[in-house]
Amino acid sequence: MKKLLLLFFTFSLFGCAGSNPVLTIEGGKVQGVKADVRGVYVYRGIPYAAPPIRELRWKAPQPVIPWEGIKIADTFGHPGFQATHYPGGYTTEWGYGEESAYSEDCLYLNVWTKAPGQTDRKLPVALWIFGGGLREGWGSEPEFDGQEWAGKDVVLVSFNYRLGVFGFLTHPGLSAESPDHVSGNYGILDQIEALKWVKENIAQFGGDPDNVTIFGQSAGGRSVKTLSASPLARGLFSKAIIMSASGLATASPSSSMSAYMSAFAPLTLEESEQQTKEVMDWAGLTDLDKMRAASTEFIFSLGSIYQSVTGKRTWMTTGAVSPMVDGYVLHESFDDAALNNNLANVPYMIGFTLNDMGNMAPGIADFCLNREQAGDKAYAYQFARPLPTDGRENVLKGAFHSSDLWYVFKSFKNSWRPWTEGDWDLSEVMLTAWTNFARFGDPNGQQGGQWAPYTSENPRFMIFRLDDNDAVNSEMGEPLRP
Repeated sequence: MKKLLLLFFTFSLFGCAGSNPVLTIEGGKVQGVKADVRGVYVYRGIPYAAPPIRELRWKAPQPVIPWEGIKIADTFGHPGFQATHYPGGYTTEWGYGEESAYSEDCLYLNVWTKAPGQTDRKLPVALWIFGGGLREGWGSEPEFDGQEWAGKDVVLVSFNYRLGVFGFLTHPGLSAESPDHVSGNYGILDQIEALKWVKENIAQFGGDPDNVTIFGQSAGGRSVKTLSASPLARGLFSKAIIMSASGLATASPSSSMSAYMSAFAPLTLEESEQQTKEVMDWAGLTDLDKMRAASTEFIFSLGSIYQSVTGKRTWMTTGAVSPMVDGYVLHESFDDAALNNNLANVPYMIGFTLNDMGNMAPGIADFCLNREQAGDKAYAYQFARPLPTDGRENVLKGAFHSSDLWYVFKSFKNSWRPWTEGDWDLSEVMLTAWTNFARFGDPNGQQGGQWAPYTSENPRFMIFRLDDNDAVNSEMGEPLRP
């Protein structure tokens, strides 16, 4: 009997080891940990580039520094350095507080998968890009829990990238030292580096490097638009989802979203460089060595200090961070690339929420019609479910900007809200549509369905909502007005 128990125990150990193998990726060996969803493993805090600190501050991402032994990937990496988040608004919504300390050492990613080590599985892959104005946020926020995506047999990857002045600072000295004669866009180069990491390593996690969807919300959606326009990202993804980042602003000058997007209208590279140099010289940081030797906190605060003392405003003081049309990462703006038919020719999903940052419907409609002319499919949607509340004051209400994230990730367990059965059902509908799109380029899946692409003959959005009886009532139609 004892021998039988010993054999059973030994078999169990080997069975567990086989289901959670040690993977060999860029940098070394790594092993994940079990997630809550049955059969899913999560790999937290995998470095995808060298820490961009000291002499690597404001440089393109550099190769991963190898590690010794087996890295047990059980802890998320540092978010990029950013302002402290205080209670209220989105901080209360997402329940921040358990993340790692903010740091310039932030180039880490996370993977959720049901097929670690199964290189022949070739599961579809989705790369999530978080929002936050390119100034804040991180890929492991509680609403971005990727295990439900993995439960649908999609390998989900999230990651951190450089933010604010660390991710988008320009300077003539930086351009002079760059082999590409540009500066800024380091945060976008991080995103492209994450895509390259996926291309080279995701097969180890059971993913298909040739079936990659990029998706993001708000500034993450703007990042998806930037990657769709960038020649450096061409061929690294095959589908794109743009959430709450409008569509074509220049094609719809009457859209109420145009004013919002114009706040992020970039300066020229030369204008931005000269503004930065003025601030740096004022602070005594007159060369790159001094700029890179300055503390993280001083560089982060410098724009505010400069404005408070001089009364002058520059891009460093306004916080309106934007990717730069530099002739390298971007040859033209997203709008110009769309109008000139220079966007990636892939299927697109694009949408917004009922109480979003302005009415994005006109710009989204124009984008879909533009893609129709280019021969690409574009599926439009609106999320119109006001989120349930428990009566507390000073919290976000309605179908506000980013409210759809709980549903797309089905991450309700991380929320304080009193979700109903209808919310769970609606989330299942949306999660299925998003993962179908990642798998097939069609949110309906292989069997087809009612969600047709937005075209000149079918100018309709998919509206996601519940009826008065708490039942899913999603159908094609005109976007609702708040």
